[in-house]
Amino acid sequence: MDSQKEALQRIISTLANKNDEIQNFIDTLNQTLKGVQENSSNVLSELDEEFDSLYSILDDVKESMISSIKQEQARKSQELQSQLSQCNSALENSEELLEFATRSLDIKEAEEFSKAARQIKDRVTMASAFRLSLKPKVSDNMTHLMVDFSQERQMLQTLKFLPVPKAPEIDPVECLVADNSVTVAWRMPEEDNKIDHFILEYRKTNFDGLPRVKDERCWEIIDNIKGTEYTLPGLRFDSKYMNFRVRACNKAVAGECSDPVTLETKALNFSLDNSSSHLNLRVEDTCVEWDPTGGKGQETKIKGKENKGRSGTPSPKRTSVGSRPPAVRGSRDRFTGESYTVLGDTTIESGQHYWEVKAQKDCKSYSVGVAYKTLGKFDQLGKTNTSWCIHVNNWLQNTFVAKHNNKVKALDVPVPERIGVFCDFDGGQLSFYDANSKQLLYSFKTKFAQPVLPGFMVWCGGLSLSTGMQVPSAVRTLQKSENGMTGSSSSLNIVTQ
Repeated sequence: MDSQKEALQRIISTLANKNDEIQNFIDTLNQTLKGVQENSSNVLSELDEEFDSLYSILDDVKESMISSIKQEQARKSQELQSQLSQCNSALENSEELLEFATRSLDIKEAEEFSKAARQIKDRVTMASAFRLSLKPKVSDNMTHLMVDFSQERQMLQTLKFLPVPKAPEIDPVECLVADNSVTVAWRMPEEDNKIDHFILEYRKTNFDGLPRVKDERCWEIIDNIKGTEYTLPGLRFDSKYMNFRVRACNKAVAGECSDPVTLETKALNFSLDNSSSHLNLRVEDTCVEWDPTGGKGQETKIKGKENKGRSGTPSPKRTSVGSRPPAVRGSRDRFTGESYTVLGDTTIESGQHYWEVKAQKDCKSYSVGVAYKTLGKFDQLGKTNTSWCIHVNNWLQNTFVAKHNNKVKALDVPVPERIGVFCDFDGGQLSFYDANSKQLLYSFKTKFAQPVLPGFMVWCGGLSLSTGMQVPSAVRTLQKSENGMTGSSSSLNIVTQ
């Protein structure tokens, strides 16, 4: 019966996953169909605009050429009209002179005839008819303004859609996810010397396989990539996976996207658990600050209610309370007394994990480590067998130590600006590093008997933490080569139950 139920549960799980996969594919098809309709409308509109632009250019060229023809016609007409006017005037004068000369032949008196002859001679000498050029200044030829658009017609007949680059192919084997950076590599299916650049698109997701259409973040875009690989540095891995796709572009247009590739970007993400913090600590997501006045007004109100109807004063040893509801204050996970502690909100039950912590410059005392959830509300990090930490004290005297089960090991290294914490739960190792140089500060060797939580203590100052980080390559290398480099105090390297 039990085995049949287990088999049925596996079948149900398989069917649910397949249904989810099919539903995602249906969503993808619907989105693609919608995209086809929208993009078709867009390209039709662009096509109309391009042809309207061509028509406009042709109309402008036609108007310009018509104007040239009319100007040439006007120029030649003006030249010929001027020449014609001169000729008519000259002909009229010449005919008048001819008539005068003909009448002069009938003059009988010699003196009068001689006078007329001299006048005729003078007038002939000055006559415009004899100075006229009898050649037209311009011809009627207009062939220099004729056109032949046969080549242009052939060119227009060859108009076609832009050549679109083929979709690149992302090579998952060549892609690298390391040190909170992702390197994506791709290639073209065939050589294309017209490729100008590439566009890389990426987005975070918590789903493996094909990208989800619904409930996903928007694609981020990196344009103008000249090579066939690109590295995204300094990422926070706050999702399990990242989707990637690439488009090739020539000078005119971008091509199809490559098939998407999903790469795993798993890392430990956690925030500080406000419900587990001391009331003198002000906690916001990944930051914690000491608040010496935390909740004094609330404490007075609570104490007044507690002591109503009875004599005596509250114990002076009680810690001031933050302005949180009294019900929360009573939570067994809340720290009190001198345990100025806050835990992370995510348990570590397996695997290797890494996070970093940075203290404020004026922070007088702080601890960084891990603890079991059973850490008592009055317990301080490192003072019980359920917590491990390194502790920095800058008050009165400077100390830098590793602590566990109330045993202390002085660390003869400078306190780094940022502390990296490496927790190998299965391997039973907790190591601390200089986050910048990756120098090993100290390692605990133990066997974790139950899940652990990141733990932090702060007094007179503040801490900020960085999560969503992979184990750095340098740390992995050091862990592999680390033999006998753990803490020398055997009292710190014990198995806790």
